[in-house]
Amino acid sequence: MKIRILLIACFALAVSAHAQSMRQTQTFETSAGPVKITPIYHASALIEAGGKVIYVDPAGKLKFPDHPVGPVDYFGYRPADLIIITDIHSDHMDPAAIAAISKPGTEIIAPPAVATTVTTAKVIANGESTKWDKWTIDAIPMYNMVRGPAPGKFFHDKGRGNGYILTFGGKRFYFSGDTEGIPEMRALKNIDVAFICMYERPTMPPDEAADAVLAFHPKVAIPYHYGNSDPTIFQKKLEGSGIEVRLLDWYPATP
Repeated sequence: MKIRILLIACFALAVSAHAQSMRQTQTFETSAGPVKITPIYHASALIEAGGKVIYVDPAGKLKFPDHPVGPVDYFGYRPADLIIITDIHSDHMDPAAIAAISKPGTEIIAPPAVATTVTTAKVIANGESTKWDKWTIDAIPMYNMVRGPAPGKFFHDKGRGNGYILTFGGKRFYFSGDTEGIPEMRALKNIDVAFICMYERPTMPPDEAADAVLAFHPKVAIPYHYGNSDPTIFQKKLEGSGIEVRLLDWYPATP
């Protein structure tokens, strides 16, 4: 009986967390139909468009110090048609999460460093592009220029991971991956929606992220991967810029 009660409770919590996440779904109209993007956790997002289901960095292992969150259970989420992975770190590449949302025919796109672990992935490297269904997927550099665990070392080496521009129906969606405000980001053009990482130690603080966003001026900017950083700092720095900032909850509370 106790086990049954526990299972029912776990099921209820999973459904509740999923429902909470879906309430934050952002809908963007395109010439090929709407694109719906839902924050899941940290750097993980669900994209729905053209009858297809795409996940970016499905991962749920990481728990941040002093932040009331826990691992995400992908129970109840729709199976993936496509999974896109940016980097090798466990908050972006989580084999258990990938397995939970995979089905026969699920495709994976990832940089070469990820494909050594996720061996079924189609590899694209910085500067390369591919087509998938109605999407064009461009791999954009993501890396550190300053921050690292020791002098001369970086948390994210240039060329190892990918940011991505995902284009559907004429709209361009940018997911930065783990990066500082690198020249390649600042040089981007015609970005409709930018998902911008921030987290002081491994990537960049909110004010630095805002400086980078001002350089390429997307129509909409959405902070993600922010951990214990304060995304309202990012929002305030972009006030009056003409860039719409949307603050979403990427860290739903768990009991």
